[in-house]
Amino acid sequence: MSNIHEEEAIGKAYDYRLMKRLLQYAKPYRLLIILTITLLMIITVLDLAGPYLIKIAIDDHINAISDPMVAFEPGKANKEGVLFQGKEFVRERNLTEEKVDHLPRYQIIEEKNQYYLIEGFIAKNQPYQWIEENGQLILTQNGKTYPTKALTDEDLRIFRQKDISSLYKIGAIFFGFLVLGFILNYIQTYLLQYTGQKIIFNMRQEIFSHIQTLPLSFFDKNPVGRLVTRVTNDTETLNDMYSNVLVNLFKDVFILIGIIIVMLQLNIKLALVSFIALPLIILSSTVYKKLARDAFRIVRTRLARINATLNENLSGMRVVHIFKREKQQFEQFDQINTSHYEANMKELKTAAIFRPSMDFIYSISLTFLLWVGGKNVIQGAVEFGVLYAFIDYIRRFFQPINDLTEKYTIMQSAMASSERIFQLLDQKDSIPNPSTPIHLDKIKGKIEFNHVWFAYQDEDWVLRDVNFTIKPGEMVAFVGATGAGKSSIINLLGRFYDIQKGAIKIDGVDIRQMDKFELRKQIGVVLQDVFLFAGDINSNIRLNNPDITDEEIKQVANYVNAHHFIEKLPNQYHEEVKERGSTLSQGQRQLLAFARTLAFDPSILILDEATANIDTETELLIQDALNKLIKGRTTIVVAHRLSTIQHADKIIVLHKGKIREMGTHQELLAQGGLYYNLYQLQYKEDFEQQKKKHR
Repeated sequence: MSNIHEEEAIGKAYDYRLMKRLLQYAKPYRLLIILTITLLMIITVLDLAGPYLIKIAIDDHINAISDPMVAFEPGKANKEGVLFQGKEFVRERNLTEEKVDHLPRYQIIEEKNQYYLIEGFIAKNQPYQWIEENGQLILTQNGKTYPTKALTDEDLRIFRQKDISSLYKIGAIFFGFLVLGFILNYIQTYLLQYTGQKIIFNMRQEIFSHIQTLPLSFFDKNPVGRLVTRVTNDTETLNDMYSNVLVNLFKDVFILIGIIIVMLQLNIKLALVSFIALPLIILSSTVYKKLARDAFRIVRTRLARINATLNENLSGMRVVHIFKREKQQFEQFDQINTSHYEANMKELKTAAIFRPSMDFIYSISLTFLLWVGGKNVIQGAVEFGVLYAFIDYIRRFFQPINDLTEKYTIMQSAMASSERIFQLLDQKDSIPNPSTPIHLDKIKGKIEFNHVWFAYQDEDWVLRDVNFTIKPGEMVAFVGATGAGKSSIINLLGRFYDIQKGAIKIDGVDIRQMDKFELRKQIGVVLQDVFLFAGDINSNIRLNNPDITDEEIKQVANYVNAHHFIEKLPNQYHEEVKERGSTLSQGQRQLLAFARTLAFDPSILILDEATANIDTETELLIQDALNKLIKGRTTIVVAHRLSTIQHADKIIVLHKGKIREMGTHQELLAQGGLYYNLYQLQYKEDFEQQKKKHR
């Protein structure tokens, strides 16, 4: 894997393999997801019931005053009707299962703000006339006459009483649906967000845990900023997918299917008219998908460049200030930022075209619906409530389609992020543990390098046929020029890398046959650049090991001469430590590193340039701490300052990956070889520095 999949490489907008793998993370919460989807179905039904209830209110009650009625003898009707002048009037639309052809029909007609009860039924889409005979109004249509009776306000109130009562009931049901929908929406949203957060929580835990198992060679090739992006930004993108797309996609499907079913049930002709825009919707969505993908890819590429430039400039701000490069770096960032802005504008233009185009298609659909539906309403073929419901449903039909832009962007990001996350999770540990490791209760400290060959890449050998043995309790120093292979020996001993040839043994056991985590517990390493975590003094010595008590921390700190500066701090052992220990001096950080190492009581101690760049006073404290620290332990020292290793039991001189000399300080000086030359060069430099100080 190269750089955990470059930011520029964007995956498919939808990848079945990736989605199948993403769904595995949702599997433990499948019951919650099923419950959420069920709630969404109920919520969808409640949402779609609103226009239908209004349609019933309009057609069956508000505009139903002129519907034909059948007159029954009181108590003879199967449906409850309106008692008026000794008859019970029931609207014919409510008597679909009864045979009433033999019964008289009546109708209420409005004329100049006056309502009349007529005997018979007239067609609304045909003209009719009013004539007066013997002081009574009679209605005629197509040569047929209909007796009429003027209704008083009280009479009209009797006929409208059931309508008013029904409207109250419909209003109560509508309000109840709204309240129930609000409650279910709250529960559904909470469950959905809870599920999404738990999935992302588990995913972050898995990624972080996996990163901790990867070898150091992995981190040599992959920038820290990119790994941080995997754990934070990419997982958050997936959270958007789980929370805003995955389940809500079901809601969109339910809404679309539900609207289609309701429309077809209400009026097939108007439904087909409403669906006339579907080909335009499909065409626009296809074009948008292609344009948006291209625009999105460019934005991601430019954003990656911004992140890389920011990380580089902020990390190297000291160098920028020293060399007065502010203007040049700003110009560089301005150029990259401008390209990102232009890419964003291109993406926004694509989205800006899609939404208005959907609005335009919606307007076309609405125009056709009003044209055909309005004409049918005027002709009496369609009720006004049905037309109103269609107008409301077609508006709701376009809502999930308009949300396509946001959902598509989230899906694009999710697929790209999931691909990079899985690339990281699929990265195998190149230094596996043996299936049946050899356990050593306590390492004595004998170290053997037998014909060791090692290269970080291919056959670019850093160590060549290295052989040496370190006895338990010995102090051995490695010296040599930069790149000679000193630090590589330390990394190999802790099995942070594996050798290509030869064998490394501790107490006679090949370290590849040992559990690498148990091995590392037995090795304490103090580096030149001490890393301290944000927290306090206590936590940086304990490193989350609950077995180390506060009293033991004070003992080891006192033992390595760290206690004298800790007790001067305002909060002593609870003093806050900033990131990387920026508030402490190099020497103080070094003493804390000694205390940390001693607290874990390792059998093998490694000091990698541990006394470099330290002032003379602090160096005396460190040397005293060092002498205490190495007692009873096998100690390996890597040092440039030869004055600090003169008392080593053995000094090994490395040059270009090979051991050139080996012996004590005096023996190597007597040989007059590489070590002698290094010593003379360093002594001369120290001598010249002393002369300058005395001038």
